[in-house]
Amino acid sequence: MKGLFKKLEDIYAAAAFAEEGEFETAREILRERKSVDKQLRKRTDKEPRVRLRAS
Repeated sequence: MKGLFKKLEDIYAAAAFAEEGEFETAREILRERKSVDKQLRKRTDKEPRVRLRAS
């Protein structure tokens, strides 16, 4: 849940900068977020996946 709030915070911050005409700053904020998400995905991809069957 904490990750969701951080992601929303970054999106809203980028939107605020974009509204004021600071488009490059907004892009940087979103780029940083994207790289953080990529790093997190790499770590969790190594964990074994649990298979579920439909009833």
